[in-house]
Amino acid sequence: MKPKKLKKRIQQLEKRLREGSEKLARLRSKLQQAETARALKAARKSAARVTASGGKKSPGSTGEKKPKRKLNLSPERRAQLAAAMKARWAAKRAAEGNSATSSDQNSPPPPMQPPENRGDGV
Repeated sequence: MKPKKLKKRIQQLEKRLREGSEKLARLRSKLQQAETARALKAARKSAARVTASGGKKSPGSTGEKKPKRKLNLSPERRAQLAAAMKARWAAKRAAEGNSATSSDQNSPPPPMQPPENRGDGV
C-alpha cells in the first residue's frame, strides 16, 4: 500500500476514534443525568407518600407481611370448591396432553409389549 494511502487511512481511524470517545462521553453524561433525575423523582414520590399518609407508615412499608386471611367456609362449600378445582385441573391436564406429543418429559414412557413368537415363523 502506498504511503499516501496509509496516511489517509490512519487519519480516518484517528478521527473515528476521537469522535467515538466524544460520543461515549456524551452518552455517559446523559445516562448520569437520567439516573439522577430518576432518583430525584423517586425521592419526591416517597416524600409525597409520607406526607399524604400523615407521617404514618403502612404495615407493608416496614417489610412485614399481613397474615393470610382464613376463609370462613362451610364444609359443604369447601368440598364443592375442591371438586370444582379438581375438575378444572383435570381439564387443563387433558388439554395439555392433547396439544403435547406423546413423549412428554414428565410422564413415564408407555410400557413396551414383548414381540409375539410364533411357531410357524411368521
